[in-house]
Amino acid sequence: MKLTNGVTIPPQVMARTVGDETVILDLASGTYFGLDPIGARIWALMGEGRALAEICATMPEEYEVEREQLEADVLRLTTELAERGLIVPA
Repeated sequence: MKLTNGVTIPPQVMARTVGDETVILDLASGTYFGLDPIGARIWALMGEGRALAEICATMPEEYEVEREQLEADVLRLTTELAERGLIVPA
């Protein structure tokens, strides 16, 4: 994954908010994945069709985080989601 990537969420992947977290379910495989509130915000921005670089530009306005740390965290999360088939790099 690179920050220039956008992502798509496959149609068989569903997400629901439970409290302040988001639970993602791949209906095809039965795989569940949980996101904390910050991960849930990243997921929401991906769902809006934003590229990873756009997400990294938006998040510092909402959270106190260094840009380098945010970029590393976004890349780590999206790589893990892609490996599990929960998103597809565009």
